[in-house]
Amino acid sequence: MSHPVILVDGSSYLFRAFHAIPLLTNSKGLHTNAVKGVISMIKRLQKDYPGSQLVVVFDAKGKTFRSDIYPEYKAHRPPMPEELREQIEPIHAIIRAMGLPLLMVEGVEADDVIGTLAQQALQHQQDVVISTGDKDMAQLVNAHVSLINTMTDTFMDVDGVQQKFGIPPEHIVDYLALMGDKVDNIPGVPKVGEKTAVGLIAGLGSLESVYERLDEVKTLDFRGAKTLAPKLEEHKEQAFLSKELATIKCDVALEHGLLELRSDAPDTDTLLDWFKQLEFKAWIAELSDTSAVEADEPTPEAIDTDYEIVFEQSQLDAWLERLRDSELFAFDTETTSLNYKQASIVGVSFAVEPGKAAYVPLAHDYDGAPEQLDREQVLAQLKPLLEDADCKKVGQHMKYDMHVLANHGITLRGVAFDTQLESYVLDSVATRHDMDSLALKYLGHKCISFEDVAGKGAKQKTFNQVEIEQAGPYAAEDADITLRLHQLLWSKLQQQSALKSVFEDIEMPVMPVLCAMEETGALIDPDLLLQQSQHIEQRLAELEQQAHNEAGEVFNLSSPKQLGTILFEKQNLPVVKKTPKGAPSTAEEVLAQLAEEYELPRLIMEHRGLAKLKSTYTDKLPSMTFADSNRVHTSYHQAVAATGRLSSSDPNLQNIPIRSEEGRRIRQAFVAPSGYQLVAADYSQIELRIMAHLSGDDGLLTAFAQGRDIHRATAAEVFAVSEIEVTDNQRRSAKAINFGLIYGMSAFGLARQLGISRSEAQQYVDLYFERYPGVRQYMDNTREQAKDKGYVETLFGRRLYLPDIRSRNVGRRQHAERTAINAPMQGTAADIIKRAMVQVSAWLPDSGFDARLIMQVHDELILEVKSEQAQDLAQALKQQMQQAAELKVPLLVEAGIGDNWQQAH
Repeated sequence: MSHPVILVDGSSYLFRAFHAIPLLTNSKGLHTNAVKGVISMIKRLQKDYPGSQLVVVFDAKGKTFRSDIYPEYKAHRPPMPEELREQIEPIHAIIRAMGLPLLMVEGVEADDVIGTLAQQALQHQQDVVISTGDKDMAQLVNAHVSLINTMTDTFMDVDGVQQKFGIPPEHIVDYLALMGDKVDNIPGVPKVGEKTAVGLIAGLGSLESVYERLDEVKTLDFRGAKTLAPKLEEHKEQAFLSKELATIKCDVALEHGLLELRSDAPDTDTLLDWFKQLEFKAWIAELSDTSAVEADEPTPEAIDTDYEIVFEQSQLDAWLERLRDSELFAFDTETTSLNYKQASIVGVSFAVEPGKAAYVPLAHDYDGAPEQLDREQVLAQLKPLLEDADCKKVGQHMKYDMHVLANHGITLRGVAFDTQLESYVLDSVATRHDMDSLALKYLGHKCISFEDVAGKGAKQKTFNQVEIEQAGPYAAEDADITLRLHQLLWSKLQQQSALKSVFEDIEMPVMPVLCAMEETGALIDPDLLLQQSQHIEQRLAELEQQAHNEAGEVFNLSSPKQLGTILFEKQNLPVVKKTPKGAPSTAEEVLAQLAEEYELPRLIMEHRGLAKLKSTYTDKLPSMTFADSNRVHTSYHQAVAATGRLSSSDPNLQNIPIRSEEGRRIRQAFVAPSGYQLVAADYSQIELRIMAHLSGDDGLLTAFAQGRDIHRATAAEVFAVSEIEVTDNQRRSAKAINFGLIYGMSAFGLARQLGISRSEAQQYVDLYFERYPGVRQYMDNTREQAKDKGYVETLFGRRLYLPDIRSRNVGRRQHAERTAINAPMQGTAADIIKRAMVQVSAWLPDSGFDARLIMQVHDELILEVKSEQAQDLAQALKQQMQQAAELKVPLLVEAGIGDNWQQAH
């Protein structure tokens, strides 16, 4: 038989898929992420190995023979999460309905069943591919057995095992016996790690050989070899027990041998039932002639398309006439680059009705490319149409197309709809908002991907190099699918007046404002950044030396493995958290907690922070400027952050730290051009003010109405003193409480932040709620409403759906509850700053000020303005921003002026 047998380690993928894929639920709250991951993996194997027999193996319930040998085997593993447990039955049922053999054998593990089947395959001279993410399986690899991990896309044969582990497959069991396995609770020999185990095996061979030649261990060339033999002798029994536990059993008595395991035809009806129940629309589409949409959604005519590639002027003329006569048309550009400042147009596509679309190639320049219409002439013909505000267009991520058209002298107007924003406003967390994801979710349609036409990796072509025969259907489909998505999404938004208003009054109007800001860019001083890089480099060297001194040895500060050894094995610091593989975590939140008490983690934290600042900003920003302007042009993203906040990239302006000296220095490098200054205006304590408005608490409303220092006022209430008597420490505690409660901080978190006992922190929280009962009432009501509706809303009607609000997993449910409390405040603040941007952008042209918006960061707007107008602009800008919303408390805006951003902030 020429095709290899594919043995699937279902249990391995079950847990990996559950932890790797974000939690997904259907509309009834049933979790589906593990189902999606496991079945996707099996489908991938079927596609990659057509003609191969595929057998799926899972662990059976109950103990195995290893537990009888060693009761502690896997004993420390936590119980299976309920969110995963509920997905087991659907996974098994779907695999069986796919017609695949599914095995679970009591008393042994999936590994043993797979080992036995692999052995049977070898006896019948069949090659085997084991699909797994479990390193223990490497012991089964030989000339005819290899491993594939579809989740990491890695393949491992005999050479692969040697490269990965430093030993051949036949010694993997010896390796596991010596070093143990924390995940499975196999003890091994204490203090024998990977390098020591490899050194022993490389020098002496198998475990048996190591113990026969113990007197030779001290002659081996690896660290610690001289003193290792007594330790090995002491733990000999444990080592051989570990080898027995780690050895995969290859002689399990199976009810059916490999040759009897045959696939049946898929049970399409059962598969359809499951996919509908789980709401896997793309898979429904694969199985049925109709697409995977709900009954109330329009059905796309994916198989009934009429796409045209326009080579002749007569064709273009006919399409221009159609576009002029249409009430709305979809428009898209194909370009040379994703960078909007560097992109030029390769072609344009449009659609006027579902299934009717065209692509006009303009600048494909590969060898043998057919003659195309002249780009400048076509764009000149399109220009009146594209610049006509009364001619309505729809696009997907139209801000990008605005930039690209501007590169060719066209100002795009009349953008009535954007499908990315329609989807985002409808449900920000339901899916990613790129077109391919939206087509799958809402239309059950798999789009032609860019990689399908342009290739992958280093050999990927730019679009001008793609053959027009492939480019045409891809580009025309973009316009067609955009139009179909709009029709579906807009019909949904029209049924929700508040969401429709968020889309029409906030998201669509702010899009051209963001585009103009991006186009303007921000001026930076590259020389100042170079100086900062040099300063940070010196400080990094100092920190590295201090860390080495503190550790008592040289190590790589960037290596989690080496750091873990130093912190937890050599310095015996407490293990705060473990990685999924069972190793002590060195993640940032762990180091931050340890840094409160220990010097080395504090040094590592400072080193990491500075290294990130250097690589992300001081080194990188100068390379991101355009030579003619010394300006950086960020990209603002409207459809990423779940709450409605904007994010930015290339560079990320939102993440430049403001509390550290180095972060403030980076802001100093954002400068005003000659003759201008920067004005930075931001909303003061906006989320606390929104809390006062939403909760209607009398105490908070009064404090803000009277213009009092809210943290001092809170301290006076909580500590029962007059505001004059409030100490700096009491104000600091009150500030931590005010902001902590907004973000759902517990008494435990507050205690850590303030360095006090948990009981004392709980007293502060109780006193706070006693003094501000409206806040507690708001929080309780919000949690209940979130559980009832499944979402929370901002003041302007934006929704944030909370899939985990009814989760049986306590941690996930509590996180969703904290999000429910914070999201209305954070989301309302995001809505207000967007409304302010729209208002300020509309006001500026007729204001008499020589000024322009250049940046938006969190609750702050930054403008460039003629120096002599800076004071007047700052005052007028504050008035404009304060009018962006009407709350029960005053919106307060503070504005500063400076030659650079830091001065103005």
